[in-house]
Amino acid sequence: MIKKIFLAMLFTSATFINAQETETSILSFPNPIEYDGTEFYIIQSKQRSKTLFQEQYIPKDENFRDFNQLIDFSFFNKEIETELAVRQKVESVQQREKKDKFAKVNVTESPDGKEFIVDYFISEAPENGDSYIEYNIYRFKNMENGGQKSFLIMSYAKRMYGDLKSAAKALAKQRDHLMATMIEYKIPEIKVAQPNPGK
Repeated sequence: MIKKIFLAMLFTSATFINAQETETSILSFPNPIEYDGTEFYIIQSKQRSKTLFQEQYIPKDENFRDFNQLIDFSFFNKEIETELAVRQKVESVQQREKKDKFAKVNVTESPDGKEFIVDYFISEAPENGDSYIEYNIYRFKNMENGGQKSFLIMSYAKRMYGDLKSAAKALAKQRDHLMATMIEYKIPEIKVAQPNPGK
């Protein structure tokens, strides 16, 4: 089940060109949202399945194919076992470690045990395009939305292009700040607006 969840999140279209100010948030979030002093604009907002609603945001004038920063909200209007979802994500990165020498994953649990954060590094060296290191932070949170149990995965990705070794060192120095930003971020109130699977 969890594998299906993450597959649904991964198989998203890469045809978006620029951050948009006109896209409407299906989660009723503001557009743009502010994160770590930067305005992020919505590039897609879709109902992926009966229970999954996904939105992605990037800074203005960036594009989906070679972004520097990306925020993703994947909201499930049902209860999901947090530890199972976390384990699935960790295992996917650990599998990558076999062929990606820069891949590394960590797990952090909140003091009250209600939230988990998985943060990790991966690298890509495509035949066409620039090589990059990507640092990801996934925040897993059980919620109650209008009296109904729900679940949110908020993630932030930051890429640095060019020499992989130098980029990895630069991103590693930013890890503490980026982690603190995610932990302290106040998630906007979620109100699913007019779900439409065919959007």
